[in-house]
Amino acid sequence: MLEWTFLDTWIVITGALSAMACALPGNYLVLRRMSMMGDAISHTVLPGLAIAFLITGSRDSLTMLVGATLVGVLTAYLVQAVFRLSGLDRGATMGVIFTTFFALGLILIRQAADHVDLDPGCVLYGAIELTPLDVREVFGFEIPRAALTSGAALLLNAGFVTLFYKELRISSFDPALATTLGINAGFMHYALMTTVAATTVVAFESVGSILVIAMLIVPAASAWLLTDRLWVMILISLVIGALSAVLGHISAITVPTWFGFRDTSTAGMMSVAAGAIFLMSFLFSPRYGLVSRFLGQGMLTLRITRDDLLGFLYRYHELTPAGADRVSMTDIRAALRQGAWTYLAIWDLRRRGWAEQIGEGVRLTAEGLDRGRGLIRSHRLWEAYLYNRLGVDAGAVHFSAHQLEHYTDPAMQSELDRETVDSGDIPSHRKIPQARR
Repeated sequence: MLEWTFLDTWIVITGALSAMACALPGNYLVLRRMSMMGDAISHTVLPGLAIAFLITGSRDSLTMLVGATLVGVLTAYLVQAVFRLSGLDRGATMGVIFTTFFALGLILIRQAADHVDLDPGCVLYGAIELTPLDVREVFGFEIPRAALTSGAALLLNAGFVTLFYKELRISSFDPALATTLGINAGFMHYALMTTVAATTVVAFESVGSILVIAMLIVPAASAWLLTDRLWVMILISLVIGALSAVLGHISAITVPTWFGFRDTSTAGMMSVAAGAIFLMSFLFSPRYGLVSRFLGQGMLTLRITRDDLLGFLYRYHELTPAGADRVSMTDIRAALRQGAWTYLAIWDLRRRGWAEQIGEGVRLTAEGLDRGRGLIRSHRLWEAYLYNRLGVDAGAVHFSAHQLEHYTDPAMQSELDRETVDSGDIPSHRKIPQARR
């Protein structure tokens, strides 16, 4: 049974606020194809944290924020400079810089740890489970300090995105166009990098670098699969970030008990939950999902096979005397050569009432003949147009018309009819059927 206390509530709230604060600038990192930049900055702020402490001897939040933000911006500048001057791939450039800075940061933090309780493990995994213990009183209510800082970061990021929405959008999609419109694309780039660095620092203490990296990219990447509109993408990423925090904490305190353990890292499980949501988006997104595309491709193949079968049965009906228009399954399989799709197409025609199966043969119903007539009419109108109007070789018009017939609606068919009314014969010398009743 799930035991839930106010501590769990504050853990979820803190995680959700951190996740949403990271998701806002993360959308623009994904759009700019700079996802690894978020990873790089989230690692390279470590030397900034360590240097700020070593210089001032204080773990004051403002001191840490300034030091880490400066190093984060320096990372962005170095990546851009090395990319332009060396000719290296941007990914390789980021890899070189962030691994170097990250290693330096770990060394410096290790040195600082001899003087104060700076835990390298806390940097990686965070201590979100302990955030409800460090509270501040606000209007008579005790609120965890991490929730206040994460909430402030969320509000500042929301204000930044709202204030510069147009500029960020244009410079993300087309920096050259932004420059011609008077928008300083370079300034917007470094402003975004500064926002990413500051957000990373704010979230470091409570959730650690693992969750920061995940929430910078995963909610935005999931939202990108679900919509093509930027403002909708931003809203969806916020929902996914908050949902990841809720599902992650619940999983952290319940799933380990199934295997005989007490619990596990909440920040880690929040990242896993975000990854699971991304997997669902990757598989089932209406437009870009793997399963959706597979089903869409299957439905398209079925429709084309069904049309091919409909056209084949109608042509057979044209060439045979009345009462002899039943086609054997053997002839159908040999003509279509579509394997199992042929049987599915026959089933679909029967389901729609366009064909009937008699013994081992298939023939069209009255409605099927009407549908077949419309399909063949489109095919032969295209043959006439391609051959007589466009001068396509007689040997090539059948293949082209066969491709175009599947996408010809009544309006296009009427236009083709007007264009080819006086065009003469077609290469197949077949009569163009009358329009469907």
